[in-house]
Amino acid sequence: MRRGRLTARGPAVGDLGHADVGLLNRERDTAFLHTDPWRALRIMGEFVDGFDALARVPPCVAVFGSARLPPEHPAYAAAVEVSRGLVRAGFGVITGGGPGIMEAANRGAHEEGGTSVGCTIELPHEQRANDFVDLRIDFRYFFVRKTMFVKYAEGFVVYPGGFGTMDELFEALTLIQTGKTRAFPLVLFGTDFWGDLVQWMRRRLLSEGLISPGDLELFTVTDSPEEVCEVFARAGLGRGPDRDGE
Repeated sequence: MRRGRLTARGPAVGDLGHADVGLLNRERDTAFLHTDPWRALRIMGEFVDGFDALARVPPCVAVFGSARLPPEHPAYAAAVEVSRGLVRAGFGVITGGGPGIMEAANRGAHEEGGTSVGCTIELPHEQRANDFVDLRIDFRYFFVRKTMFVKYAEGFVVYPGGFGTMDELFEALTLIQTGKTRAFPLVLFGTDFWGDLVQWMRRRLLSEGLISPGDLELFTVTDSPEEVCEVFARAGLGRGPDRDGE
């Protein structure tokens, strides 16, 4: 029996069924919604929706940081200020769309009249989207969302955060280090927070030959909102060819 690219012979393979029957009749058994082929279609759909929406936005900087930091935290105020400066430099801001640092970054961009994008993620404990997102795209899969940040951001600004923030940081470093993406500005904001991590990289990773000396030059650590904006202003506004080589 043949169906599309599949050809089956013998009873052990099972009945491939008829495509038209499956399409034109209501499916009573919804178990197929939880199969890997169906998940693959959902994943593809997320990529298509994300590409379609974000291909239309002007150059943006991705901002990462903890969802748990309250508005009174110094990093929150810094993220608002930096985002305002980025908008004045000609950039929009793209975040995970949640509270904390994400809210601060979207707030600065929104209040400055710039593009404010939020790529939210479905979590077991629902995380609210902040009120300063002008374009919101919802994702189920972390890896799809992370692809959007890398593909459609001119660079990253990373504030203090937890595991999720570290995940974004080290994935970006890995992609740049291995040449899987073109090098882009990567700024760590907060010398007191990031200092110990950088020293550990130098003391253990570099001294033991696990990374190269140039790898520590892949990012900038600063406490200055002005320096963040200068880093991105020097990088220019044009996207140029897609980083993924397409």
